[in-house]
Amino acid sequence: MANLLKTWVESDSREVKRMDKIADKVLSYEDEYAGLSDDELKAKTPAFKKRLENGETLDDILPEAFATVREGAKRVLGLFPFRVQVIGGIALHEGNIAEMKTGEGKTLTATMPVYLNALSGKGVHVVTVNEYLSTRDATEMGELYNWLGLSVGLNLNSKSADEKREAYNADITYSTNGELGFDYLRDNMVVYKEQMVQRPLNYAIIDEVDSILIDEARTPLIISGQAEKSTALYVRTDRFVKKLKEEDDYTIDWPTKTIALTEQGIEKAEKNFGLDNLYDTDNTALTHHLDEALRANYIMLKDIDYVVQDSKVQIVDQFTGRVMEGRRYSDGLHQAIEAKENIEIEDETATMANITYQNFFRMYKKLAGMTGTAKTEQEEFREIYNMEVISIPTNKPVIRIDKPDVLYPTLESKFNAVAKDIKDRHEKGQPVLVGTVTVESSEKLSNLLDKDQIPHAVLNAKNHFKEAEIIANAGQKGAVTIATNMAGRGTDIKLGPGVKELGGLCVLGTERHESRRIDNQLRGRSGRQGDPGVTQFYLSLEDDLMKRFGSERIQNLLGRLKVEDDDAVIQSRMISRQVESAQKRVEGNNYDARKNTLQYDDVMREQREVIYKERQQVITETKSLKWVIMPMMTRTIHRTVQMHTQGEQKDWNLQAIVDYTKANLVNDDQISVKDLEGKSSADIEKLLMGYVNDNYDKKDKQLAGTGQMLEFEKVVVLRCVDDHWTNQIDAMDQLRQSIGLRGYGQLNPLVEYQENGYQMFEEMVADIDSDTTRLFMKAEIRQNIRR
Repeated sequence: MANLLKTWVESDSREVKRMDKIADKVLSYEDEYAGLSDDELKAKTPAFKKRLENGETLDDILPEAFATVREGAKRVLGLFPFRVQVIGGIALHEGNIAEMKTGEGKTLTATMPVYLNALSGKGVHVVTVNEYLSTRDATEMGELYNWLGLSVGLNLNSKSADEKREAYNADITYSTNGELGFDYLRDNMVVYKEQMVQRPLNYAIIDEVDSILIDEARTPLIISGQAEKSTALYVRTDRFVKKLKEEDDYTIDWPTKTIALTEQGIEKAEKNFGLDNLYDTDNTALTHHLDEALRANYIMLKDIDYVVQDSKVQIVDQFTGRVMEGRRYSDGLHQAIEAKENIEIEDETATMANITYQNFFRMYKKLAGMTGTAKTEQEEFREIYNMEVISIPTNKPVIRIDKPDVLYPTLESKFNAVAKDIKDRHEKGQPVLVGTVTVESSEKLSNLLDKDQIPHAVLNAKNHFKEAEIIANAGQKGAVTIATNMAGRGTDIKLGPGVKELGGLCVLGTERHESRRIDNQLRGRSGRQGDPGVTQFYLSLEDDLMKRFGSERIQNLLGRLKVEDDDAVIQSRMISRQVESAQKRVEGNNYDARKNTLQYDDVMREQREVIYKERQQVITETKSLKWVIMPMMTRTIHRTVQMHTQGEQKDWNLQAIVDYTKANLVNDDQISVKDLEGKSSADIEKLLMGYVNDNYDKKDKQLAGTGQMLEFEKVVVLRCVDDHWTNQIDAMDQLRQSIGLRGYGQLNPLVEYQENGYQMFEEMVADIDSDTTRLFMKAEIRQNIRR
């Protein structure tokens, strides 16, 4: 591990040295550009565009373009990028991740590669974790881009399709990751090309890249439609599981967060629902509802996994502590939680389109990202996204003191110690920012501070609308701020007057998160730009991470150190190392889960690309779709004829071909078995294709001059493709859930999924061909006759 770390550092150092030489060229223009008038500086933009048209590359004009932005930022924003920010900008332009500590000015750093790449006219997307940051950055940095002659668009969920199209057509578009993904899916569900909003995906810079590409990568984006209602079963199963007792009726495996009925629990279920065998194939719907009810009641915790707001169950993002607007648990779990909380159960939904963030962002021609914490996940960034993590040096040395973790035996003793520490520092006037992992913890600590009459602000999933204002004030003298997970907050904490002399901002963590990155993000809130600061994590043996992975080892350690008192506390680097080793195990598990998700979604990606490409061809066609429809009909007829003409000619089932032809191609009186007798299979196919060609020509003549033939063809093809694709997504989802059982038969579930998925896709394509043929051939054209 030490050698690997050394290699990373050396490789980073080499890359930074190389980029430093390019930064020298950028800085060499400083004096010259400072002497230009505003109009002369603005004239650089059209001049750069002209040079690109004449064959120069973005790399050729990088030093001058970066120098233009630096000087522009100084005049418009009153900010002048440092050398290290120029280096960060080069890393971003080259399609890498710039790891820059909190307070180093990532937003300003991005302006240089954003401007440079926007000059190509192909569009640049700046991706943020929430709409507040998109709006703020588009407004503040937009001033600079507009001044330099580039257009800026802001893509929000509330915007209409026309407004979104305008935003995407701008040189630079600010958007959240979710909105980009959903717009892509929606674009591939439209009927007319004019309804699409996105341009081809060119270059994206992702802010808080680890939060978006790592933390959120386990949850795919899903667009759903209404499915059948079955709310009664959710209520019945919920009532039943609420009567069960742990250990007697069900068992929970906390490390994997799985739950199962015991033999006694199964007997109770059979008696309650009047069944002979709970696991009979006829009872699969009931067992599924029972599983979800058990998970909802005993695994999913209120105010940790979800909150109830305005009589709605809202998912809490475990990484950022935010409510995930509009997101619902799939597979009936959300409805089971609604039943548990005794609120209105919303209808189940069917998946219409889905994609993972990994596969969406890998479609960009060039992808870059920035964050304060990415090094711990650099293997994943390299392997999945082909991006290197470059650690950019800080502008000033970091002088923050990171104290070793302190460990308490119980949650109560830990929280009392945190409250006492806050009280002592508050009396001194030192600002304190407290990071909690859950909403529950933040409220528990808030109650303790209320008892001590310490004024404080609470920022959690229940009131994150004021978050920027609260966080911005966290560095003021005497301020006490409690916040769930600090990932992606994106707001700089500047120290108030007199705070440096008191030791700077103190950051206290009430629990270690299961990812080291999140802990590092919290630490990084203190000690920006060479400011003093101090960080300290408080742990207890009852913390979730300890219970799941660490407590046995640490209990043994306490035994060796002869710590027996309930109020005892240990402050030791050894404890910190044990915790970090537990975190590495969880990170490894999470990486495997994301990689697994991606491997399965890669099967869907190949299918998605084929279907979306076909849709694109259909909706962008301007003359005729005969070249699409005729091969579909030819394949359908060939399959049908071949199916019924196997073996000796006397054994052929000609009646079945006639029945098929009458049902799908022609009217009843147009064909009989006599028409097929004595013909070879190739001749039968030729005969049937003759009917098809005649029918096509007849419809074409009927609609000649109206421009409606193409419209009719599009409606037929898109309806068939969309219906079958929706069913395919659902079928693949069910296959994915059941495929794990194949592992028990010594089969590789992923290989089985790939093979089964390919076979199902082939069958779906045949069904699309068949349905398109029937719909087109049997449709009657009725034109409105004008009087």
